[in-house]
Amino acid sequence: MNTDLSIAQSNVVSVTQLNKRVRTLLETGLPQLWVAGEISNFKRYDSGHCYFSLKDAGAQVRCVMFRNRAGLLDFQPREGLQVEARVVVTLYEARGDFQLTVEAMRPAGLGALFERFEALKKQLALEGLFDQDNKRPLPKYPKAIGIVTSPAAAALRDVLATLARRTPNTPIILYPTPVQGLDAAPQIAKAIRTASERDEVDVLIVCRGGGSLEDLWSFNEEIVARAIAACNMPVVSGVGHETDFTISDFAADLRAPTPTAAAELVSPNRQELLNLLHHQQQRLVRAFERDLHNKMLQLDQLGRRLQHPGQKLARQSEQLQYLRQRLQHSLQQQMQQRSQKLLRLRMSLAHQRPNLQRSRSQLEQLSQRLQRAMQRQIEIKQQQIAQATLKLEPWNPQAVLARGYALLSRTDGSLVRHATTVRAGEALAVQFADGSITVNVSQGVQQQHELPI
Repeated sequence: MNTDLSIAQSNVVSVTQLNKRVRTLLETGLPQLWVAGEISNFKRYDSGHCYFSLKDAGAQVRCVMFRNRAGLLDFQPREGLQVEARVVVTLYEARGDFQLTVEAMRPAGLGALFERFEALKKQLALEGLFDQDNKRPLPKYPKAIGIVTSPAAAALRDVLATLARRTPNTPIILYPTPVQGLDAAPQIAKAIRTASERDEVDVLIVCRGGGSLEDLWSFNEEIVARAIAACNMPVVSGVGHETDFTISDFAADLRAPTPTAAAELVSPNRQELLNLLHHQQQRLVRAFERDLHNKMLQLDQLGRRLQHPGQKLARQSEQLQYLRQRLQHSLQQQMQQRSQKLLRLRMSLAHQRPNLQRSRSQLEQLSQRLQRAMQRQIEIKQQQIAQATLKLEPWNPQAVLARGYALLSRTDGSLVRHATTVRAGEALAVQFADGSITVNVSQGVQQQHELPI
């Protein structure tokens, strides 16, 4: 009995341990699976998490869809909506509640449509139909706006009301077409092509109100997407509500969350433009007033500088009188300076003027002294010549000739100094004291005799 109790006690687990084991068994034993049911007690909290139940005729189960997954939904979950949810079966350990963690969700029965949607989206994306580089900017101030939608659609009334409020003077052109039904897609594409061919608007809105996936399916057709991509003007897609996404949204140049938002995107806000115009007007007025004020200040300054011609003439007359006085003073000063300079020059000249009488007397005295000095020098030189003559007399050739000697010279005047230089037949001049004769040499030197002394 005690042994059985010990064994039983050794197998006891806590509630926490039990719930943890059950959760592990559920999450490992059951892979992700799709569960169909009706939404009940749906609540979305401020945190973004969604709590609800899925039920059918026989049972119900609690579900939680966390914020990161709920944000990916392309439709709005609501009470009583039949859905298909991809779930992870788990247990909330704190309360021991069996629940499903929802990873994805779609309206029930639309699985095939979603697959077609994803396949076409992938195909057109690979072709580059959705490339951002191909997206065209919307005109800032369109001259005309086109709308492709049904004339009976509530979305058209919303768009027209928005355009009338924001830009009432802009022409609106409607290209009517059905927006729901089996034949709607070709007619929508035709309306888009018509707008492109007419080329009478600057921007085109393709829109319709919200609805189920089946209601919006015409805007998921390939023919509509290609018509939007080929359109000549920018296209704004405003199909369904904010959570609705269609192929047209990706093919358009810009997606609007609602038709009203599409109208706001393509139209300038009239009130904002009026406010901007008013602001610019105020700036212009302030600038004009500031410029006018500056010009008035400049005018005042110029007015103060501007003088009456009489005042200007009087001022110029005063200036001329002043200049005349300065000129007279300058002339008088120059005359005084030059008069003083002339006086100094006269005084200097008076000191430098020669005494002619005295100079003449001095000149006569110097002349007499010069004559006496010259006479004395002549007498001295004559005495010196006489003395020299007496000294040279013994050497006078004439005196030698007077003693009986003679000088022999040739016809060219050269003296004959040696007998050996005389040749027979040569003519010689013989110079005596009282004259000269010419002789011819008949014979050369024969014998040398000494002349008597």
